[in-house]
Amino acid sequence: MAPSALVGAGHHSPVLTLWLGWALCPAGSTGLPGPRQLPSALIFFFPDEKYNLIAYMCWANFSHWMRNVTRVQLCEWRVISRPYSDLRHCLETFAEKQNYSYPNSIAEECIVQSHRTYFLNCTQEHPMFLDPPEDVLLALIITPICLIPFLVTLVVWRSKDGKMQS
Repeated sequence: MAPSALVGAGHHSPVLTLWLGWALCPAGSTGLPGPRQLPSALIFFFPDEKYNLIAYMCWANFSHWMRNVTRVQLCEWRVISRPYSDLRHCLETFAEKQNYSYPNSIAEECIVQSHRTYFLNCTQEHPMFLDPPEDVLLALIITPICLIPFLVTLVVWRSKDGKMQS
């Protein structure tokens, strides 16, 4: 499932997308897009369109890696940190290479879509800490405020006794 912003109006052909994928990935690579230069035909694209295609390739690469992750492992950072970091790195690196600002709305859509698609249920496993009820919170705040003057008075009173303790 590709991020909705990346699909666009569908005016780019699948052949162009495959060609872009070939141009970005070194031969035999299944990892991140490599150091090859972007095809010269992409100079006719607007920056948004160009980066949109690149982001789609980053998303496709991320989706490929995430297919190998089981449902149980989706919330384990040690398992998903590599594909997630690669997605962010891909989006950031190619934004830099295209002189396109980062973070940007296209990259943000990719990251948000990754959370919606793969990590939606991860936060539900951990308990959410809520503020205590107002009456408990009030007691926790007022108790030390009232105790401090009493303790200061006690210390001053005991020190005025005049007897030196040895």
